[in-house]
Amino acid sequence: MKYVSRKLLIGIIIDLVLLAVILLVAFFVQAEEIETDCEQGSTGDCYEKCIAITFDDGPHGKDTERLLDELKKRDIKATFFLIGENIEQSDYNKELVKRMHEEGHLIGNHTYSHINIKSVGCDKALSEVSRTNEIIQDITGEKVVYIRPPYGLYDEKFLDNISMVPVLWTIDPDDWDTTNVSRIVKNVVDNAGNRGIILLHDCYDSSVTAAVEIIDQLTKRGYHFVTADQIILD
Repeated sequence: MKYVSRKLLIGIIIDLVLLAVILLVAFFVQAEEIETDCEQGSTGDCYEKCIAITFDDGPHGKDTERLLDELKKRDIKATFFLIGENIEQSDYNKELVKRMHEEGHLIGNHTYSHINIKSVGCDKALSEVSRTNEIIQDITGEKVVYIRPPYGLYDEKFLDNISMVPVLWTIDPDDWDTTNVSRIVKNVVDNAGNRGIILLHDCYDSSVTAAVEIIDQLTKRGYHFVTADQIILD
């Protein structure tokens, strides 16, 4: 009788061990699937911390190129709001736009000459936006959907006349007003939060340096970088 009880007990233990192994395997398989979704840029529930890093006023030659190099090293996708006249400055800048598109970054419109949309009149604003859309589309072959109005200023009349989505920001370190990299980084990192949109500029060497440090610090804190459309449309 003791022998039968011991045998039964051993059987129960083996069953429990097997069940535990099965549950562990199922857990790790699910975790791997979630991680894969995040790496592919999913906007689903896999993100406990997602954030977008965006850059205005480019393309800007070597500074933009250095930024793209650093983003590529880290497999980070960013959002660029481009100025039409900057794109047209050189074939080099046009190649940078082409590279942005090929490497999976989101490209948006920042008007042709960085105008204040509210102060120039609707016709002038629409002309600047349309011209920049054409410049970008000629390079990428894709319609431009997103716009960041300079200074974040626009009105409903303007929006009623374009088929575009405005994108503003939640974190602005005023990087245009300082070359203090540490201050820019601290401002962004201290104010980072889930579904945040960081505003920076790729036309300043100090901003590019700060952007790389921001990405590295927030990545260590568990943030996943996505493009701005993934935040505003999710």
